[in-house]
Amino acid sequence: MGRRIGLSVSVATAADVSAIVSLRAAAAQDLTRRHGRGHWSSCPTEKGILRALKTSRVLVARRKAEIIGTVRLEAKKPWAIDVGYFVGVPRPLYLHDLAVAPHAQGSGIGRLLVEEAKAVARAWPSESIRLDAYDHPAGAGTFYAKCGFSEVGKVTYRGVPLVYFELLV
Repeated sequence: MGRRIGLSVSVATAADVSAIVSLRAAAAQDLTRRHGRGHWSSCPTEKGILRALKTSRVLVARRKAEIIGTVRLEAKKPWAIDVGYFVGVPRPLYLHDLAVAPHAQGSGIGRLLVEEAKAVARAWPSESIRLDAYDHPAGAGTFYAKCGFSEVGKVTYRGVPLVYFELLV
């Protein structure tokens, strides 16, 4: 998969589970510190990451041996997505759990992971990537728009305000 100087992106394995849990927990704690407690404050479990490895494609960005970013793609529609807002394609993928280590944020790692997710989607094959982001400064809506995603709707699901984004691949 893609490379930048000192970075590599690969599909995660069971050996990466502990590092992914630590990375996502650190990212959640950083969001909580900056934006207060919210849905973004929850931390993953090893059991949840192992399940994700079986049901989806989890990518990790590494600098040397350190995992500094992760993202997950899956074909199964998540509970908070209303497909009526999206282009009707036969094989959409859903992007989840994008996280970059707080010390590495702002250095292009998130964008690199999104670019790799696009390549994975084209090879899957899939016609689109869909996602939801919190409609809040802790959400990453502005980031996804900069990565080429289009905002396709705003909803409140179980009391949580969300923004839907889509990218046709």
